[in-house]
Amino acid sequence: MNQLSDRINNLSTSATLAMAAKARELREEGKDIIGLSLGEPDFNTPNFVKEAAIEAVNDNYNSYTPVDGYGELKDAIITKFKRDNNLDYTKSQIVVSTGAKQALYNIASVMLNDGDEVILPCPYWVSYSDIVKLNGGVPVEVKTDISNDFKMTAAQLEAAITPKTKMLWYSSPCNPSGSVYSKDELRAIADVLQKHPNIYVVSDEIYEHINFIGGHYSIAQFEDMYSRTITVNGVSKAFAMTGWRIGYIGAPDWIARACNKMQGQVTSGANCIAQRAVITALEAHPSKIQYMVDEFKVRRKLILGLLDDVEGFKTNEPEGAFYVFPDISAYFGTTMRGKTINNASDMAMYLLEEANVATVTGDAFGNPNCIRISYAASEDHIKEAIKRIKLALT
Repeated sequence: MNQLSDRINNLSTSATLAMAAKARELREEGKDIIGLSLGEPDFNTPNFVKEAAIEAVNDNYNSYTPVDGYGELKDAIITKFKRDNNLDYTKSQIVVSTGAKQALYNIASVMLNDGDEVILPCPYWVSYSDIVKLNGGVPVEVKTDISNDFKMTAAQLEAAITPKTKMLWYSSPCNPSGSVYSKDELRAIADVLQKHPNIYVVSDEIYEHINFIGGHYSIAQFEDMYSRTITVNGVSKAFAMTGWRIGYIGAPDWIARACNKMQGQVTSGANCIAQRAVITALEAHPSKIQYMVDEFKVRRKLILGLLDDVEGFKTNEPEGAFYVFPDISAYFGTTMRGKTINNASDMAMYLLEEANVATVTGDAFGNPNCIRISYAASEDHIKEAIKRIKLALT
């Protein structure tokens, strides 16, 4: 008899983690699986960051940390926000968490009541919807497609707002599409929100530095949006520190205090050694990690060129992150090797089983016509993976 809570029984499994697990199972069976499913840089953490962690170990950092983060780390975050985003925060506005995912969960738990609506431009990061639902909120999806680079317009936002709308959550650069909202696009969104002063914004900027157009804009930079925006960031992507699990927010003081209170009852403070290393990471100028961004840009050109030769894959050029999000709906209703492709989930499973390439279905991101392909992989793996995909679809 299932005595688990309705909450967990109704919770979706993370599609990215599920695909990674399936790929691991097949590898254990001896299959040569190329994994292009996880959003994880394939670089090592920079040496100067690792050296800071080793120093922290040798300096005997081993005790519980403050719930909302070391003061020195908060200072580094404040400096980073000012240097990179022209945003002014104080220590009381910063909360350090065990990854940006926990930061997002904290926000949902302190901001949402049952029935509150949260607008999610589709595609959105896989966990947004379930985090909202776990905290009693109602996800409201705003559909976009490849024709407008998967970006929500101000008019679409206006049409989605109801008296129950509490928040807007979005990422830029976007996971999974790689889309980047320009200053003008964000201003148009902000102009809509000025008519609705009780709506708050979560701006997920975890891919901020993996940006190929030379400019990142934070919606909190607009003076009339600063007090209504929670800016979420971390070091997982830009610094290749996914396993270090450090994320943070800059937020209105009252929201930050609430997140601190919530976190104090859930995990308390984040890992002490990781926090010390992140001080060094954030104090460094972004030019120290430009080599990774440059390599991702080379890979973006490579994978888009290869996908151009795959019949039925429709692509655009993402401006950031390390994903392509091709529309593969041309295959819906077709049968290959005895398997019928009715949707993106079928396509992702078909490519895993027949091409030995792991991708992620767009269904998980709110867009059932696409699949997400990560190019956080070596050029050789990218070339071989697309070769296999092309062969499997021939």
